[in-house]
Amino acid sequence: MPALADPWSGGGPGPWILFVPALWALVIFGVVTLLRRTVWRHGGPGRPFRGPQATARLDVPSPVAVLGRRFAAGEIDEEEYWRRMSVLEEHFGGAGPKGGPV
Repeated sequence: MPALADPWSGGGPGPWILFVPALWALVIFGVVTLLRRTVWRHGGPGRPFRGPQATARLDVPSPVAVLGRRFAAGEIDEEEYWRRMSVLEEHFGGAGPKGGPV
């Protein structure tokens, strides 16, 4: 074994032995950084992103709920309710109730 290391450093591996662990540390750091910026940040494959914006939007009522509350409070009449509900259905693709007022 000493005969293999002798031509490069005179009997030992020398300072170049630190190169291999440093290279592996660099590779591991790069993989972890890449995963943090892509997959782990967005919750993994197949899961929707749940960032700070998603939790802030949970407190805001939907437009259909606001419209139903205004109709129930008497702020708008039935004709206005159905007119606005048809606009919301066109915009959101049928997200409103189908049976009647909320």
